[in-house]
Amino acid sequence: MDREEQALVSLAKAGDRRAFEKLVARYKDRMFALTYRMTGDREEALDLLQETFLSAFKAMRGFREEASFSSWMYRIAANKSINYIKRRKLMSYIPPGSWLKDEPSYEMEDAAGRNELKIQIQKSVKELPPKQRLVFNLRFYEQLSFVEIAKILDKSESTVKTNYQKAVEKLQKKLEDFR
Repeated sequence: MDREEQALVSLAKAGDRRAFEKLVARYKDRMFALTYRMTGDREEALDLLQETFLSAFKAMRGFREEASFSSWMYRIAANKSINYIKRRKLMSYIPPGSWLKDEPSYEMEDAAGRNELKIQIQKSVKELPPKQRLVFNLRFYEQLSFVEIAKILDKSESTVKTNYQKAVEKLQKKLEDFR
């Protein structure tokens, strides 16, 4: 954490809403990108983004600063996303092809759905098991190191690498026709 962020975290822990709003402004796009890639649905991703920051605000006083603030936020967003996926599986069946809807973006490029390869990549990533999907998204799209991802998920670095490798192998197999 840089000094400005440390100061904002300290103020937010003391109950300063403006400081927390500044932290939200810093991380909202990254957290949205993660929740969107995990859900594939703009509205659900926005809901999860709101839940993520609400949970963070409520738990702010308990933030121990053992990890960086961004790692803490990624962990909250990751947990919210995985819980959403589990709930969705239990609640209803989503017909194949519903992921093809052309979703509008939120402060990020979203050209998925405009060419066949991008559609297939999006579909294939969405079909990964939730933990592999999460690790793949954090590594590939967010470009976090395996060490950072391990801290976020509270897993060993080797477990994270294994999940990533399995995800990549599955994606390579599914995308063989596009080589």
